[in-house]
Amino acid sequence: MAHLTDIEIARAATKKPIQEIGEKLGIGSEHLLPYGHDKAKVSAEFIAAQQGKPDGKLILVTAINPTPAGEGKTTTTVGLGDGLNAIGKKTMVCIREASLGPCFGMKGGAAGGGYAQVIPMEEMNLHFTGDFHAITSAHNLLSAMIDNHIYWGNKLEIDSRRVVWRRVVDMNDRALRQITASLGGATNGFPRETGFDITVASEVMAILCLANDLKDLETRLGDIIVAYRRDLTPIYCRDIKADGAMTVLLKDAMQPNLVQTLENNPAFVHGGPFANIAHGCNSVVATKTALKLADYVVTEAGFGADLGAEKFMNIKCRKAGLAPDAVVLVATVRAMKMNGGIAKEDLGGENVDAVNQGCANLGRHIENLKSFGVPVVVAINHFVTDTDAEVQAVAAYVETLGSEAILCKHWANGSAGTKELATRIAEIADSGASQFSPLYPDEMPLFEKIETIAKRIYRADEVLADKKIRDQLKQWEDAGYGHLPVCMAKTQYSFSTDQNLRGAPTGHSVPVREVRLSAGAGFVVVVCGEIMTMPGLPRQPAAEVINLNEAGEIEGLF
Repeated sequence: MAHLTDIEIARAATKKPIQEIGEKLGIGSEHLLPYGHDKAKVSAEFIAAQQGKPDGKLILVTAINPTPAGEGKTTTTVGLGDGLNAIGKKTMVCIREASLGPCFGMKGGAAGGGYAQVIPMEEMNLHFTGDFHAITSAHNLLSAMIDNHIYWGNKLEIDSRRVVWRRVVDMNDRALRQITASLGGATNGFPRETGFDITVASEVMAILCLANDLKDLETRLGDIIVAYRRDLTPIYCRDIKADGAMTVLLKDAMQPNLVQTLENNPAFVHGGPFANIAHGCNSVVATKTALKLADYVVTEAGFGADLGAEKFMNIKCRKAGLAPDAVVLVATVRAMKMNGGIAKEDLGGENVDAVNQGCANLGRHIENLKSFGVPVVVAINHFVTDTDAEVQAVAAYVETLGSEAILCKHWANGSAGTKELATRIAEIADSGASQFSPLYPDEMPLFEKIETIAKRIYRADEVLADKKIRDQLKQWEDAGYGHLPVCMAKTQYSFSTDQNLRGAPTGHSVPVREVRLSAGAGFVVVVCGEIMTMPGLPRQPAAEVINLNEAGEIEGLF
């Protein structure tokens, strides 16, 4: 049985009609907009009616820096949600939607794994309910309307050299990073340099994930700065008159998607900004609604805690008035060994020394998370090759930092493998031990905010930014944007901006290549090192092995 692939396990699951899952949460079928039999959107009217109800406890799942050995953050999020339900706690899971970029690029899916998955797995990893298509369309409608405005006389006096609104596509396509548009003669407009980002890096994605309702969404879309005049005064999306039509395109995409775990427990899957180039959290609407419907909500933030958790705390919680009651930090023995210098092909044999060597990365994440005032429990996501001595080495190390580690076997055993973790996390969440506060105040200058994250989270010595970047930050402060948080775009593989520096490096610098103002989303994006807002495909893309078999079933998607 354990030899089944993730997709085979998902296919063999006994799914309940989505109306039954809604009933568990008190959502009547009239408030569900079904997409087939196993997924549905929850109506805006129902969500609005939940205001005023008390909130449940919020549990964040994060991880060490990812390695090719795998950590299993989503798998642990789902396993913990099932585990809490199994011990009688009414719990919902909130995770992000999958982008087609990595599905066809590196890894082929994002719905958990083994016996801790959210289903329907295939739809979730492909078009799902069309949210990403709606975001892509809304974003590119604005692009088209900007160029159209310039074409028809440019009444707003846009400086076509200073159009900052790029286009997006939900695919890894490096050829589109930098392009020239409007070639081919006068009828095609005025040629200018532009480019594409991946949809998950779109400010529209960030806005959808941070907006409270459709009215808030439209206001934020209107606040987007799309270009500047020659005198450097900004042009907003509302000046182009695109905000209304964009909101129409996003009307359904704004509502959370209800699905279920393999154990038929409710899950919201909604929104999907990457954590290495955006803020890496599922939507505020989904999380806030879940907190009204369940006693415990388990959510995750992307990549390592230096990215996802930092942004969850400093951006999402700050903006939405949320506060986590406990944090689960996912680690694996295999990843510890890899951080300890062992090659991927040699991870099978016992090596306690390498585990101890690699624990520094885990230790730094624990310290960082505690600096936000939240209690941290380490979940050791079990692999069959792990030995008792290796697991004990991780647990003993974690204990020296005043935290605790719990072995979890949810991948193989579902909720039965996370009952110990679930019991402990519920105790901590109920205890009121969390004294959450963000890392920096709103009024701190923008460059100091960047330095605070670089020094306190990444443990860098300095931030390298030339005069042009510092002047740009100062201009935004003078324009009234100084109170915004910063969203760091950097590699997920290291605390530093060098993806090859594993473990817990010190003495490094953080070079800032570019800063972008996301006035609608409400943060400043800080592009560090070599990070790309449009990824490329690897030498052998996952797409090469994805196909339909004789039975018409999808193969190769995990």
